[in-house]
Amino acid sequence: KTAGPNGSVRGFELIDEIKTALEAQCPSKVSCSDIVTLATRDSVFLGGGPNYTVPTGRRDGFVSNPEDANRILPPPFISVEGLLSFFGNKGMNVFDAVALLGAHTVGVASCGNFIDRATNFQGTGLPDPSMDPFLAGRLRDTCAVPGGFAALDQSMPVTPVSFDNLFFGQIRERKGILLIDQLIATNPATSGVVFQYAANNELFKRQFAIAMVKMGALDVLTGSA
Repeated sequence: KTAGPNGSVRGFELIDEIKTALEAQCPSKVSCSDIVTLATRDSVFLGGGPNYTVPTGRRDGFVSNPEDANRILPPPFISVEGLLSFFGNKGMNVFDAVALLGAHTVGVASCGNFIDRATNFQGTGLPDPSMDPFLAGRLRDTCAVPGGFAALDQSMPVTPVSFDNLFFGQIRERKGILLIDQLIATNPATSGVVFQYAANNELFKRQFAIAMVKMGALDVLTGSA
């Protein structure tokens, strides 16, 4: 959880509290893996997202290696082709991949993951031309403060704690924060899916639930050690 790609993840203390309470009632029965999966589902639902059934019975591993996160999690600077290949290798399609990026409707990103787009895109000394100029200016102001963060969903008013499809409308208006978020709005392989999700909140929520169940079944440990 301390690996670089997990730097913006919050709520680990809640997982620890849940694990402590469960261990007091039924020792060694519920894994942290299942707790994280269920807590994620419940957080999505409480934020206005879908309520979906997830399989349980995961077993925790004995080793936690930060290099695994660096190797397995896609970076914020990934290309659309790289993104689709990444998820495709895990049995997931373009609808899954774009829906999972829709999770950026909630939360924030640290300035280090996007400030180049607002200031010096690809070494040009200029902002990314695909970014809304007003947004670029606001991000420069935000990141002038050390340790700054910006909401990934730039809806007005900003809704960083509401799970909805407004994120997709925002990236179609050139208001994506992360480069990959903006790229999926214009790349022919993904732009049509972005349009569908922007137009239909229920479709996005249904596909997000499907994709989360698929992702939650990847590389799980079951049975006894």
